[in-house]
Formats: sequence, C-alpha cells, structure tokens
Amino acid sequence: MNILEFVEQIKRSLAIVKKDLSIYYMKGPVVIFGLLLPAFLFIAFALGKELTMEFLFSGLLAMALFFTSTSIGPAIAPTETSTKTFERIVSAPISLWAIIFGDILASFLFGLFIISFVLLLGVALLGMGIITLSLVLGTILAAFCFSAFGLVLSAPPTDKPSNIMMLSTLIKFPLIFISGVFIPLNQMSDGSRLISFISPLTYYTDIARYSVEGISYFSPVLNLLILSGFTTLFFAVAIIWHKKSLTKRF
Repeated sequence: MNILEFVEQIKRSLAIVKKDLSIYYMKGPVVIFGLLLPAFLFIAFALGKELTMEFLFSGLLAMALFFTSTSIGPAIAPTETSTKTFERIVSAPISLWAIIFGDILASFLFGLFIISFVLLLGVALLGMGIITLSLVLGTILAAFCFSAFGLVLSAPPTDKPSNIMMLSTLIKFPLIFISGVFIPLNQMSDGSRLISFISPLTYYTDIARYSVEGISYFSPVLNLLILSGFTTLFFAVAIIWHKKSLTKRF
C-alpha cells in the first residue's frame, strides 16, 4: 500500500468515526455501561470511607476513562450485524483495518470528551498541579488502548448487542478490581500484584496516582511503554479476530 492509498483509507476511517459518533454516543448500552456504572461504582466505593481526595480522584479518573473508552466499541459490530448495515460497510471500498480504526477512533474521542470534564473537576478540587505531561500523554494513549480493547470484545460474531455487553461486563469488572483502582499496587499481596500486571488499566491507574498523589509503582515512562505495547496488541488482535468472524456475520 502506497502513501496515497493509506491517506485515502484514513479519510474513509473518518467517515466511520462520524457515523459511529452520530449513532452510538447516546445509545442505551453506552450510557449505562460507559457513564452510569462507573459513577455508581465510584460512589459506592467512596461513601463511608476515610480516603483522601487525591486517592479518590485518581481512581475516578482511571474508572471513567476505562469505562467510557470501552463503551461504544462493543456495541457497534453486533448492532450493525442485526440491522444488516455491516454488510454494506464491508462491501464498500474500505479496508477492514480502516473500519476497525474508525470504530476505535470514535470510542477514543468519546472517552477523551468525557474525561475532559473529569479532569476539569480535578483541577477545581486539587489545582492545576495534577495536569502533568505524563498524565496528558497517558490519558491519550490509554484512551486509544482501551478503545482498541473494546473492539476486541466486539469480535465474536453475534447480532445481539446484549450478548456482547454481557461479555464486556464480565471481563471489564474484574479488571477494575485487580488494577490498583481500589487498592494501590504497593499494598497488594505478591500474588494479587502479579495478576494485576495483565491488565492495561493497571498502568494508567499508576500514571494517575503519580500525577495526582506523587506516588507510583512503576516509572511513568515504563507505564507509557507498556500501554503502547497493549495498544499495538489489541489493535492487531481486533483486526485478526474480526477478519476471522467476518463471514459468520452474514
């Protein structure tokens, strides 16, 4: 593929982004699993506990970005399979990787849009000092990583969005509890900490802790490098898995 063909595919990906954002950003599964669940989960965790505002906010930041960035992606493929619009998209002159990239980018933009309000809340409560370079870079990278993860979750060939949302919930909720959101990595047992390393959310939570509280388990650079690795892995797996399940959607 030459540079002109690549640019043309990216332009078509942007059309996918426009379509996704106009259709899915206020869909029931997106609102429930992307906004309401993390809000209720945070409130349940915060009430009745003597925790610092810095600790609470870094956890809220991690949960909000994770849930919002993974809320649109899982809903797209099964919805379009059920409405038969998926067939029209894949028959158009656009590569499968470009379709997936567009879906990821839509989730990425939605996640960044919501997290910007959370960051504004943090600035109001804790001051501008929380906005560090590592937090900005980590938030951008993690939003894309989590969005790619959401596309991996949408790969099973079903025309029932509820099936994918149930699968998504079964996978995402355990990741929240093992990723240092509620218990910092340095307070976990060795076994629990080892398990937490398999979650991409662990590394963004660590970046948030560093920026807001000034403490972290890994260095910010290492966290960014690991998130980059997860991003590449999820994007590749999403393309391969969707390609294998493509014919089963028709």
